[in-house]
Order: sequence, then C-alpha cells, then structure tokens
Amino acid sequence: MRAVVFHAIGDIRLDDVSDPVIQEPTDAIVRLTASAICGTDLHLVRGTMPGMKSGTILGHEGVGIVEDVGSNVTNVKAGDRVVIPSTIACGKCSYCQMGYHSQCDNANPNGKEAGTAFFGGPSTTGPFHGLQAEFARVPLADAGLVKLPENVSDDQAILLSDIFPTGYFAADRAEIKPGDTVAVFGCGPVGLFCIASAFLMKAGKVFAIDALPDRLAAAEQLGAEVIDFNKVDPVHTIRFETHGVGVLRVIDAVGVDAYAPEEGWISSLLPSSERTRHQKQVTDVAPTTRPSGSNWIPGNAPSQVLDWAVEVIAKAGTLSIVGVYPQTAQFFNIGTAMNKNVTIQMGNCPHRKYLPHLVEMVSTEQIDPLAIIPARHEPLTDVLQAYKEFDRRKTGWIKVELELPVAT
Repeated sequence: MRAVVFHAIGDIRLDDVSDPVIQEPTDAIVRLTASAICGTDLHLVRGTMPGMKSGTILGHEGVGIVEDVGSNVTNVKAGDRVVIPSTIACGKCSYCQMGYHSQCDNANPNGKEAGTAFFGGPSTTGPFHGLQAEFARVPLADAGLVKLPENVSDDQAILLSDIFPTGYFAADRAEIKPGDTVAVFGCGPVGLFCIASAFLMKAGKVFAIDALPDRLAAAEQLGAEVIDFNKVDPVHTIRFETHGVGVLRVIDAVGVDAYAPEEGWISSLLPSSERTRHQKQVTDVAPTTRPSGSNWIPGNAPSQVLDWAVEVIAKAGTLSIVGVYPQTAQFFNIGTAMNKNVTIQMGNCPHRKYLPHLVEMVSTEQIDPLAIIPARHEPLTDVLQAYKEFDRRKTGWIKVELELPVAT
C-alpha cells in the first residue's frame, strides 16, 4: 500500500509499504477513505516534537471501512463505516472510565507512566503507525472505532477524528459558562473549533488572535472579534476592550511553533533580550532541525502565546492549553499565573470521550463542521506538496483532507 512515511526531520516520503495485519485479538484493520494533515504532523517534521522513529507512518486523523477484526472485537464488524479517534484508549481502565482516555493505562506499550498513545507519533507515544495510508491497523478497536451514521459524510467525519473534539475539549477545560469572555490564541483548524465550541457553550464574547488574514476572516465569520497581532498589541487591545479586567477564559491553540509579531506596532519595540530568549527556547525545544527553503522552519517564539495568555487572563480565570508542547519545553510565567489565582487545565484530548456526543450533534444537524472549516481536498499522490503548502500556511490551506484511492 501507499503511505506517508517519516524518514528524518525534514524528510517525509510517499512510500510503498506492507499492508497492516491483525497482531492482537483486539485489533481491527480499516481501509481508509479519508485522512488529513494536522498541525501536529508539522511539529514532527519540523523537529519541534522530537523522538520520531524512522519508518513510522504519519497521520492521526482517519475515516474508513472496517476490513477485518480480531477475535476479541465485538463492537464493530467488517463493513462498518467508522471514524478513528486520534488518541488510542482501551475504554476499560480507571483513566478511561473517568473520561481521561488520552491517559489510558493500557494503550501505550511504553508503560503506564508513558502518557498519551496516538497514531503516527514519536517513540514516547508507542509508536503506532499512522493513518495517512490506504490501510491502518487500529489497536483496541472496541474503544478505538466509532461507527458513523449514513448522513454524516466523510468530509464531516474527518473533522471529527481530531480537531473538532480537541476544540471542544479545550472549551470544556476552559470552563466556559454562559456570558463569559474568552480569548482564543490561534485561528488554525483547532482554534476555529475552539471558537465554535465556545459559542456552543454560550460564551458572551470571543476574541480571536492570529496574524493570517484567511484565518482571521474564518474566525470573524464564526462571530469572534478578531485581533491581528502583527498590527496591534493583543494584550493592550484585550485589556482595553474589557475595561482593564481581562478575559475569564483563555485557550492556547497554538503551542510550541508560535511566532512573534513581524511588523507594525512591535517591529521596533521588541527588545533584543526578548529575541535572544526566544532563540534559546527554539534551540532547547528543537535541538535538531532541517529547514528546506521556506519549509520545516520552527516557530521563532515558543513561549509567545503562553506569555500573552497569562497577561490577558483575568484574576481567577482559567487557562486551557491544547497547543502542543514537547517535554523539552521548560518555560512558563508561573509567577504571574500563581499570583493571579489562575486555574490551568491542559493536555491531549481524550477523543473517545467526546466523539459519540459530537457525532450525534452532526448527525442531528445541530452543527455542521464543514461550516466552520471547509475541507481542501488533495489526492494522496500529491501529499508531499500538500504538506509543504500547509506548512507555509498558504492562503486557503487551513485544513487539508487527503483523498484515498477507491478500493477495486
């Protein structure tokens, strides 16, 4: 089969690889009908989420048809159409029972203390081969596959595999209540679903902070008040708009590959000490990088969003972090956060917890994820170029769905 394979930082290829097979009685084999490229995949290729094993198939978003199941799988059968949660869980351990599926005790072969297991990630997460392929082995399939109603399309379902649940989880962890003020940093795919989810939870006002025009336009379409951090200081703007109070709920949907402002209000104001601090952070979190032209370049200010988030949050507010930070990230303005009585909730989304509810919402037309992010379709054969365009954040490339070959 054809699959997108990680060979080294800055080196991914579309390779011919062996078809997956049942390895455990709890496995299923799924023929993918849709996959997608995620910002997390870019962290892996840029080197800002280290530890990738050469030969690992990338991708953690998938929709498909069950081809075969192990002898212990009872919840799905061959022929079922399913969405695959990005994080892997058994559904039975104490963490899964509490709704922390992304901290499952049994999914990660590195042991109970290893943390989240997910498809197409670094060695610390398994590793498990990913979903940017024609077929995939899904471990712990009874919990790891969610059947889809006929009226939920592949285009809708691929957004349910990761980014919609992650955005909803972020809003949930932010403890958004009716009327709350919210700031969402980052208007990429997850950030847009954070905004949509905040409004589902009846937020009173949502500020959306980014610097890319197409992403800011998408956020504005959802009803957010947009702030271009290349044109104005987001901290001063939010403080002014909230009469000096700040916002009660803040979501970091950016993570380690954050960028400092490049022009306008800050171009001549950013002190050299701040630039030096950011440069050191990049070296610390990504000691090995391999840029190629304008591709695979880490963000130049890893702590930028965390710094702004702590500054704009109101006293006794809640900060929700779903942007990806590797274990090599050792920076946070803990002093300011502590002295403001900030509650911090963060982590990898327990997709299996939220998926049944969100699938039902889409099926009953309470929300259409395609109204939030229309999918851009690219064939698997063009995946390498699609990765490059997505990495450069080219206009119109907010989310990329990969079309898989039709089985014959």
